[in-house]
Amino acid sequence: MDNFELKEILKSTKVIASVGLSSNPEKESYSIVEYLQQQGYTIIPVNPTATEILGEKVYPSLSAIPVKVDLVQVFRKPEDVPPVVDEAIKIGAKVIWMQVGIEHEESAREAQAAGLKVVMNACMRVAHRMLIGPKPASL
Repeated sequence: MDNFELKEILKSTKVIASVGLSSNPEKESYSIVEYLQQQGYTIIPVNPTATEILGEKVYPSLSAIPVKVDLVQVFRKPEDVPPVVDEAIKIGAKVIWMQVGIEHEESAREAQAAGLKVVMNACMRVAHRMLIGPKPASL
């Protein structure tokens, strides 16, 4: 996927479901999602072991989320990706974004066949900083 397509995804996305988001502020997933939240995205954490992360209610699964999700961000091991993609297709997400180190070709093909855009092995925060840039800090 080229930078133009990535920028279009970042600009059109409003609601991000973050699957596997950690409640531990020391973890990379936490700081990535915190940055995205600060940029104005609505963040919906998906983690069956937490109740609140970054001030947001946590859902045990994508299917439990009561609002429309634009993008499903994956912070899980590659072998855990297939059921996440299946659920993302089921809830009508538009994009699957697998973070750095996460690739699953078969699931990517399945998602694309269902009409979803797929980003693999890429950090959403890095892409946002590079293609859009952070909001200026408020005074």
